[in-house]
Amino acid sequence: MREVAIVAFAQSDHVRHSDERSEVEILMPVLHQVKEQTGLGASDIGFTCSGSSDYLAGRAFSFTMTLDGVGAWPPISESHVEMDGAWALYEAWVKILTGEVDTALVYAYGKSSPGSVRDVLTRQLDPYYVAPLWPDSVALAALQAQALIDSGETDEPALASIAARSREAAAANPHAQVTGDVPQGDYVVQPLRKGDCPPVSDGAVAVILAAGDKARELCARPAWIRGMDHRIEAHSLGVRDLTDSPSARLAAERAGAFDRPVDTAELHAPFTSQEVVLRKALKLGDDVKINPSGGPLAANTVMAAGLLRIGEAAARIHRGESDRALAHATSGPCLQQNLVAVLEGDAQ
Repeated sequence: MREVAIVAFAQSDHVRHSDERSEVEILMPVLHQVKEQTGLGASDIGFTCSGSSDYLAGRAFSFTMTLDGVGAWPPISESHVEMDGAWALYEAWVKILTGEVDTALVYAYGKSSPGSVRDVLTRQLDPYYVAPLWPDSVALAALQAQALIDSGETDEPALASIAARSREAAAANPHAQVTGDVPQGDYVVQPLRKGDCPPVSDGAVAVILAAGDKARELCARPAWIRGMDHRIEAHSLGVRDLTDSPSARLAAERAGAFDRPVDTAELHAPFTSQEVVLRKALKLGDDVKINPSGGPLAANTVMAAGLLRIGEAAARIHRGESDRALAHATSGPCLQQNLVAVLEGDAQ
């Protein structure tokens, strides 16, 4: 199997409102930055793949507009997934593995500020029995959190400590949206308080992949993708054990995460309670650095936060701060879909 690595990573500042900028204007500087890191031009990239959601933009085929940011010339080989950008990266990875191309650009973006993302995400639910009830994403996460508390897996002080750790780590991340003390106060939906929930974020992220010797030419220390897999839980919440994530565990196993210990894990856990589930499912010990970037509790750009986790893990390998990292992305309510990637750097 071909060696494939992430050789460049760039992101925007993640903000609560970007009323003055369109998706294209948010994305274009990120695309310029990620190409500048490698010196690649548009004609040097074999494949381009993006991830976004028309539901957030409120119009069909909205992703075609962001191709203006990529450039109309020269003609490109392009694809799009109506998913988090982590799944776009999966498609690009497979494309390189086939030998069809040697390099790929992957990007994702989201602009949640114009509407109520909590309501938009109800469109992922069963359209006959669940969606008509309009249970929003926070209410469903609260059901999961309460199940964990009832089972003895966690409690509210433990969840608060996760929020505090994430905010503290985010202080060192110039792109994070929220840092500092965790706000206390009333419940958003019991047992979740504001600090247990992700911020509403606008932003964009991009990475470049390359194969073999090309990766070594473009990056001093490539983040090699040693394995990647994604799995899905049953669509119906009523037939799932919300205190566990068998799909995340299986994806990690198939990606090779359990072959050797990892030193870093970037988890796409938008709610503190979901980190509890993932730590158990992914067998992460106390010695593993969890979300040193601050994670989605510090910036949660919908449709980009999963790719951001992979990019942040790769960046730590590029900088020599990690040797073997796990990156996780999720989509759907209560960790319904899970993707796991294992990244490694060459020996230092």
